[in-house]
Formats: sequence, structure tokens, C-alpha cells
Amino acid sequence: MIQTPFYLIDSASLKRNMAVIDRLREGSGAKALLALKCFATWPAFDYMRDHMDGTTSSSLYELRLGREKFGKETHAYSVAWPDHEIDEAVGYADKIIFNSVGQLQRFRDRTGGIARGLRLNPGLSTSGFDLADPARPFSRLGEWSAEKIEAVLPDISGVMIHYNCENADFDLFDRQLAEIEGRFGAILDRLDWVSLGGGIHFTGEGYPVDRLAARLKAFAAAHGVQVYLEPGEAAITRSATLEVTVLDLLDNGKQLAIVDSSVEAHMLDLLIYRQSAKVEPDAGDHSYMVCGKSCLAGDIFGEFRFAEPLKVGDRLSIADAAGYTMVKKNWFNGVKMPSIVIREPDGSLRVAREFGYGDYASSLG
Repeated sequence: MIQTPFYLIDSASLKRNMAVIDRLREGSGAKALLALKCFATWPAFDYMRDHMDGTTSSSLYELRLGREKFGKETHAYSVAWPDHEIDEAVGYADKIIFNSVGQLQRFRDRTGGIARGLRLNPGLSTSGFDLADPARPFSRLGEWSAEKIEAVLPDISGVMIHYNCENADFDLFDRQLAEIEGRFGAILDRLDWVSLGGGIHFTGEGYPVDRLAARLKAFAAAHGVQVYLEPGEAAITRSATLEVTVLDLLDNGKQLAIVDSSVEAHMLDLLIYRQSAKVEPDAGDHSYMVCGKSCLAGDIFGEFRFAEPLKVGDRLSIADAAGYTMVKKNWFNGVKMPSIVIREPDGSLRVAREFGYGDYASSLG
């Protein structure tokens, strides 16, 4: 038996998401790049590579990982490239996307051998949380001015526009894309490619995938561009669980179950965005607050219901644990980092990576 905690990636669930991506690519002509900032667990890439066109990155290390472990088309983006990284980045990338006109001009002469792009900030987004809103006041993410972008059009062949965040509303996507076309159409018409970023929840239940495909196809035809999407969560939604074990039970006014994992160390986004984890089916007569084992008072996965009373040694599965987890896991409190396990198509479990004390110690000196 594999020792908890571990992230369990289900290849069959990945295949389900990849089938939707195949359908969208075929119907729209858009290309799909895996957003490594969300999911970069490369032992799972073999189940994704045949269904996606490459990767997009936010740093030199993500870029290199995409080139070496995924292959195919590789887009390089960074909020700011330093001098000492730019030449190496060009060596890995098919396209390099600059965050500002200043960076584009600074590195123009050193990036002439690959396609160049610029991040366009449309001044709108679907995010309801200020921390993640790329169009928040004074945002540093991209250029807002059409005039500034038009002035450097000879130096770029495309733009990246990332403004969606877990957007499951196609009609909202459609309206906002039309607004972008109205404001920046003269720019779009002079480009070869446009990335519409990630954050479109098209693998969610009931999402109108065919309507999205038709809209992307029409956008590409209207402006004469190759469209790219950068799915992160959409590629891996509901494809993994965090497997944990109950270590202790307390009653301090509520029934508490302490598990061998940590929200802060292993599912950090839950703390950042003040969200509860998901435990399924979350039904029954017995309610528990499931808590992490770190010393942080707020290290709490959430409150859930179970059919039977929990016991020390019970195994729990925290659902939807692929996105922004493994890329953010950390060694807070020295809590054991979860292993990475793949459930293969035949149902067998393969341990892709275990972490031990040596990994903890080497991360600190």
C-alpha cells in the first residue's frame, strides 16, 4: 500500500478532458497549449501530448520543462525577462511574448530568430477576486494602450490576451471577446496569431463546447489569425485527488479530524482564495472539520459530512487536486511532501515520484 499523503492522478479522467480538447481543436482550428503555471507534473504528459499542441510558460524553468518534457510548440512568456536569461529562453522557445513595449524593445535584437509577441491587457476580466484580476487598477500585466501597441506592430507577429478566470459562462466570454474586437480590431487584423489565454472552463459539465468552437473559428476568420488557447485547469479538472489519512480526532465544540497533509503546504490556493476543499460525496449524518497537521491555526480543508463516524487510520480523498497544487507545494513546517502517483489505464498505481528528508534539506542549503 502506498503511504499517504500523495497526489493521485487518474489517467482516465485526463483522457476525458483531452477528448473535449480534441473536439474543440477540431471544431475551431485553435491550437491548445498546456499552461504549466497550473499543472507541470510531467509524468502525466504522456497522456496529454497527443491531444495538445505544446506548452506555454511563465518563467525560464517552466519554458525549459515544456521543451524537454512535453516538446511540440513552446511559448515563452515572463512578466519580466532579465538579461542573463533571454538567450537561453530563445534557445527553447518557438515564440517569445513580452509583457511590455519596453521589454520588447530592449531585447528586440536578441530575439529576431523566433516569433515575437506582446501581452495585450484589454482592461476587463472575469475574475471576482482582486488578487487574480489581471485588469485590476495599475495592473502590471501587459500593455493597455492601443497606440503603444500599434507603434511596435512591425516587431511582433501576435499578441497574448489573458483575461478569463474559471469562466464557465460562454455568453460572458462571447460579449467580452466582442468588446475586445471592437476596441483592438485594427491591431488584431494586422497579426498572424492571437492567444486568448486560459481560464475558459470548457471542460466543465454542460459547457457549450461547440458554440465556443464556432466563436473561435469566426474570430480567426474575421481577423486572419491562428488562435491559441492556454488551458490549465480546463486540461486537468477533476483528474486528481489528494489522498490523506486521519491521524487524530478531537471534539472542541466541533468534531475535528486531523490528517497527514497540510492545506498551506499541499493545496495553497485554498488558503489564498479562501475556498473549501471538496470531499465527495460529502453526505451523511456525521460532520467533521478536516484539518491539516501544520501549526497554522487556519490549516483547514473544510467541513464535510460522512456516512459513518471517522476513525484514526481512515483514508480520505480530497477531490479536484491537480490545478495549482503540485506547482505550489512547499516544505512549510517540514511536513512530508505528497508523493505523485499515476493511476494507469489498467487501474494499477505507479509511483512517479516520492519526496524525503533529503529533498527537504537540499531545498534549504
